[in-house]
Amino acid sequence: MKVQCLNSSARKTRNLIKKSFAELLNEKRELDKITVTELVKRADITRSTFYTHYDNIYQVAQEYQLQTIELLCNEELILHSKEDILDYFDNIFSCLKENEELYKLLLNADVAVLFLEKLKNIASKKILEALKSSYDNKYLELDISFLMDGITVQILKYFRNEGKYSLDELLFNLKKMFKKIFD
Repeated sequence: MKVQCLNSSARKTRNLIKKSFAELLNEKRELDKITVTELVKRADITRSTFYTHYDNIYQVAQEYQLQTIELLCNEELILHSKEDILDYFDNIFSCLKENEELYKLLLNADVAVLFLEKLKNIASKKILEALKSSYDNKYLELDISFLMDGITVQILKYFRNEGKYSLDELLFNLKKMFKKIFD
């Protein structure tokens, strides 16, 4: 992103851009159909103001994604136990639920698969680090991969309105499967 120092005015402008972006995404349903011209008109800002903050429309979408990734990557969040991992799952799904409408829009775009792949890889790495000292199995990485690949597909189906389970049901079953595999 372009603007590094976010004073109050810059934060307000970015929030206005993101709000207008979300509205357009809701109307257009596809990221590729949103133009900078439409966005600046909706936000009632100049093109130069937009380009002060972002290089293109995709960076606005990417900022939403990065907020979620930062939550999952939090360096201070170290998982020490299976209970920590279950809490981590709660945090992930809480974030998804808080931004549910936006994710429904973002995950219908083609860039969604790359975003979910990043989330899956981050979560898998954290889980592997937490379990590798206490789980003595040469298939640990494979077990984690199966679990995380499966939930990633289900989350994508949910946000694309192709699944039949709610986020709460997905979380419940993820935790149930985790306990079956790793207890």
